[in-house]
Amino acid sequence: MQIGISLMEYMTIAAMVTGLFWIAARLRKQTSGKKPLWVSFGADFFGVIALMLFCRVAIADWQQVPSGSMEPTLRVGDRILVNKLAYGPRLPFTNTAIKFGEPQRGDVVVFRYPGDVSTLYVKRLIGLPNDIVTYSHGAVSINHEAFNVQPDNSIIPRNEDVGQLFEKETVGSRARIIKLNADAPGAYITPDAWRGKYRDNCEVISTQAWECKVPTGKYLMMGDNRDNSLDSRKWGFLDEQQVYGKAVKVLINFSDFSRRWMSL
Repeated sequence: MQIGISLMEYMTIAAMVTGLFWIAARLRKQTSGKKPLWVSFGADFFGVIALMLFCRVAIADWQQVPSGSMEPTLRVGDRILVNKLAYGPRLPFTNTAIKFGEPQRGDVVVFRYPGDVSTLYVKRLIGLPNDIVTYSHGAVSINHEAFNVQPDNSIIPRNEDVGQLFEKETVGSRARIIKLNADAPGAYITPDAWRGKYRDNCEVISTQAWECKVPTGKYLMMGDNRDNSLDSRKWGFLDEQQVYGKAVKVLINFSDFSRRWMSL
């Protein structure tokens, strides 16, 4: 298991340091000694940092979307609300989960990127452990049951959508809009992981056609922008211990206020 140093870990360190200042300030008060300015300053910040850390570890977090890999569901600049209670909080430095629930197929999941676990990524959970995922021209099937995929005209195209198709992908009662390249749908992300480390789990016919069985304790993650996403096809299956939380809403996008408080 990889353990990364991210904002959460830095906040934990800050809470520990200011906590020591708070203890020193209490001891100085009991002995009627004069508190150095740096002790008073650190002690004053302890409560604020500890409260923020508790909220971000146990309840909710917020992250900014830096890339277009989840378009059109998420746009660059979206600040998303991450529900930490959906699956249970992860303890800093350990990734140990206090589990309240399990990720479900179709969830928009925030996780530690396997290539650099100090970085958080957001993708769609496509395959659960032991699922058989079949990919064909950008669309997927789970356990040989194809998702219903139909053209969608509800999205107002932007500059970054030129030459792209929007498709509504539905499974059961859940639906989302995916984006595909119009010339060769689903052909622009080579499934390097399926040909390499996970070749025993996957059969690759072409870039546009492959099938994988998800290993126990792993998830298959993909971006809704199927032809522009650094996802499981490139770096492999996601270990369940690297799951961070569930993205549930767009809080705000300062470039597009119409996206505020939009459900995912």
